[in-house]
Amino acid sequence: MNRSPLVEALGLEKRYRTVLALAGLDLAVEPGQVVALLGPNGAGKSTALRILLGLVRPDAGTILWRAGGVERAAPPADWIGYLPEERGLFREAPVVRTVAHFGRLRGMGAREARLAAERWLERLGLAERAQEKPDALSKGNQQKVQLAAALVHGPSFAVLDEPFSGLDPLNQELFLELVAETTAAGTGIVLSAHHLELVERAAHRLVILDRGRVCFGGTVAAARDAARAAGSTLELELLEEAPPSVRSQLEARADVVAVRNRADRAWSVELRPDADVSAILAQLGAGLRIARIASRTPSLHEFYVDLLGGTPDARMADGQPPVGARGGAA
Repeated sequence: MNRSPLVEALGLEKRYRTVLALAGLDLAVEPGQVVALLGPNGAGKSTALRILLGLVRPDAGTILWRAGGVERAAPPADWIGYLPEERGLFREAPVVRTVAHFGRLRGMGAREARLAAERWLERLGLAERAQEKPDALSKGNQQKVQLAAALVHGPSFAVLDEPFSGLDPLNQELFLELVAETTAAGTGIVLSAHHLELVERAAHRLVILDRGRVCFGGTVAAARDAARAAGSTLELELLEEAPPSVRSQLEARADVVAVRNRADRAWSVELRPDADVSAILAQLGAGLRIARIASRTPSLHEFYVDLLGGTPDARMADGQPPVGARGGAA
């Protein structure tokens, strides 16, 4: 069942002198949903986030907010959380006071904000460092404090700009858990990040920008389907070196894109969508001693690279329509 979006942006456009930063962006975020805003440097992501946060005014387009079931042109101040890409912590204040202060700025009472700050620091494994100043913390722990400051007041909508920056793998997992917990409570999130393997796990929908234009808008499942339509890959681990003739025969097949070495005695065989997998497996089995074989579809990272491959000028001049663009709010 469809739910009304918390925020719905329609036809956002923004130009900075000769640079078209956004060219008709549609974006919608429902309660409990993570929408990932992706794209290369200069694609328009920062402009889009600043417009959503009310820091920049668009040249065209509208944004509708539905706070508490009421449609309005601007959200209440206590309704939004923001984790910026750049550090925004008070250097001289203990972290618990810093987090509580951000709660007070969003309308919480003093005691409520303090208790919420303490709960967040406990959840983030920083309770014992609550009285330390941010400069005494590592970059990763500072990022954890920033997340607490963004979400301490329980916002209905949050913007997380590069939330995984500076985090080790264990804390990346923690952030994924916290994002899931936050959306389970009904918060809608726009997330912008370059860690695509983490984005693939966190997001429900994707909006991929290139030079201000949407080149893909849809669910993560739709992106996987599009990647699958482009072909799959067989991953092989061999028990012994392969005869050169086997590789040559594979590369000569019309349904094989390429055969690549991943490591000693390990191959990747990239297939076209219409590949005769049974025939390829029979050919491999006749010529190779195989320890392991597995099939995989391209990851979000590979889909993204394929979608945005080449120089920006070449991408804009190839005459191909953007994938999933302008097909309704993303």
